[in-house]
Amino acid sequence: MEEIKVSPDYNWFRSTVPLKRIIVDDDDSKVWSLYDAGPKSIRCPIIFLPPVSGTAEVFFQQVQALTGWGYRVISLQYPVYWDLLEFCDGFRKLLDHLQLDKVHLFGASLGGFLAQKFAEYTHKSPRVHSLILCNSFSDTSIFHQTWTANSFWLMPAFLLKKIVLGNFAKGPVDPKMADAIDFMVDRLESLSQSELASRLTLNCQNSYVEPHKIKDVAVTIIDVFDQSALSLEAKEEMYKLYPNARRAHLKTGGNFPYLCRSAEVNLYIQIHLRQFHGTRYAAIDPAMVSAEELEVQRSHLSYNQDSEDNQ
Repeated sequence: MEEIKVSPDYNWFRSTVPLKRIIVDDDDSKVWSLYDAGPKSIRCPIIFLPPVSGTAEVFFQQVQALTGWGYRVISLQYPVYWDLLEFCDGFRKLLDHLQLDKVHLFGASLGGFLAQKFAEYTHKSPRVHSLILCNSFSDTSIFHQTWTANSFWLMPAFLLKKIVLGNFAKGPVDPKMADAIDFMVDRLESLSQSELASRLTLNCQNSYVEPHKIKDVAVTIIDVFDQSALSLEAKEEMYKLYPNARRAHLKTGGNFPYLCRSAEVNLYIQIHLRQFHGTRYAAIDPAMVSAEELEVQRSHLSYNQDSEDNQ
């Protein structure tokens, strides 16, 4: 069973795409870390926001595949922010620094919640053109931890890690999912006490998304049918909130489908972004569109064939 950390794809990514560190706040301890790959001429790239346990590396398979098809992709990890307004203000400054007027956001779990809150925060002067929400939620009360949200900063790192690990899949999983969990545990170990405590605080602070403020944003919801940290109620709530959203369901994939079901997730991302081809909000190099279209059709056919074979 080949571990992701020693895989050729991951090593190629680490040796090819430089990690940038950017400070946009007055407090120079707040550092955004990001990978920015693909054509810099694209002004409306897709930006990936990780879950509580994730770093910018967890989307390396999306960066690799999508840049290969001509997309500009940014994968980032957040500085230590303790409240949602502070995060939204910092993220707006980051987009200003990168000279990006509007962007597409892919958010996993907490990343998806932050993406929705940022779209809501900037709704009067929109900065988010579309959203892809993977295993995400719209109301922090689903975790029943709003009462502890203000005490995470006091807890030692080992206890915070234990809280996060409690949401990881237990019991038998297939080899790819096991590799994904191992990789996420490794990423979790790399986070400091303050990084983890602040993310858990954002994840559990009493807050919910106000859908009327982001009703004009195109949304795709990606979720899994097998075991994940999200309850069925949380998923149903997302469908109700975004009745016009495209839905992309994966039979399996657990909490981290972008790692263990990357081909399917990448296909859904391409299908989502295709609706903006030929507009000023395209995330792809126009010269690459026809080749990418053929590949999407080919992937779609083989994926459908695989699905039929599995039934």
